[in-house]
Amino acid sequence: MARSVWKGPFVDGYLLKKAETSRASGRNEVIKTWSRRSTILPQFVGLTFGVYNGNKFLPVLVTENMIGHRFGEFAPTRFFHGHTAADKKAKRE
Repeated sequence: MARSVWKGPFVDGYLLKKAETSRASGRNEVIKTWSRRSTILPQFVGLTFGVYNGNKFLPVLVTENMIGHRFGEFAPTRFFHGHTAADKKAKRE
């Protein structure tokens, strides 16, 4: 279900402050965030965020195509490692 238009996009307040200070300092450092639900705003373009996936922080470089999406969409929480090989010895017996 989408968020109401009159409310505007949700972004954690501390994330806006960190992005603003990072932009002002000029250094391109990774901004760590646990807020996977925050919406990506145009002010974040060009910055790198470390989005927590429950295990580690995955670096996400924000581009123009990402505006309007959520940070969680770019840091998957589950990884498929493939199916296990069939145990052929057990089938013969």
